[in-house]
Amino acid sequence: MPLAPSFAVMLRTEDNVRIEAAHTPSRGPADLGIVLAHGFTGSLRERPARRITHVLSGFGGVVSFDFRGHGRSGGESTVGDLEILDMDAAVRHARAIGYARVAVVGFSMGGAVAVRYAGWRAAAGRVGRDGEIDAVVTVSAPARWYYRGTRPMRQVHWAIERPLGRLAARVGKRTRIRSRGWDPVPSAPHEAVVDISPTPLLIVHGDADSFFPLDHAHQLHDAAGEPKELWIEPGYGHAESAATPDLVRRIGRWVVANS
Repeated sequence: MPLAPSFAVMLRTEDNVRIEAAHTPSRGPADLGIVLAHGFTGSLRERPARRITHVLSGFGGVVSFDFRGHGRSGGESTVGDLEILDMDAAVRHARAIGYARVAVVGFSMGGAVAVRYAGWRAAAGRVGRDGEIDAVVTVSAPARWYYRGTRPMRQVHWAIERPLGRLAARVGKRTRIRSRGWDPVPSAPHEAVVDISPTPLLIVHGDADSFFPLDHAHQLHDAAGEPKELWIEPGYGHAESAATPDLVRRIGRWVVANS
């Protein structure tokens, strides 16, 4: 089956970073927009993200984008900190092109950013319909920073913290990572999730996730206010590459029903 056609968009963030994005028109409800956020070192151009975009477009129009420092977007990755401004630009674009309802769906780092973005808007008292979101879905996301309890996460920290690791990420994954660390340390997802209520929240995590064990999903769920749902998916691994069309369709149906 051919993938749904997408149209290239260039966005600008509040701090003037150029963000490459794409709009895939809806094959479902015309008033619903879904902002799709990839994981660390991912891209809207990679096949897993394109496949997810195609499936979700059956439930609403999809605005996908590359985080700063990834792919053809400008800037450098801050690994979940200033990326809330990238998501803000994508949400505002979804509103600007006419979607009356907007949900955010994020995978791994993108899931952490989705939670932090929703909490940031609420906690800061930001007003204006152009940046509002009606539902949040976080998939395979960490609940806390600096987690090194699995081998894949130790490799991620090597890529972030070591010059050779950052070079490898730049050459191998087209991901440009800022060399200086966080100052100050941004709110962790389990802290930001407190502020999302009453926006509906769905937390999805696999029991075969090799990056973040299930206690991350439970920590997010325990900290969140209502309405919230937690799906523990048997056999599901990590993020976009492991997401089956069936799981993505279930997420799409949840978004339609809760946004």
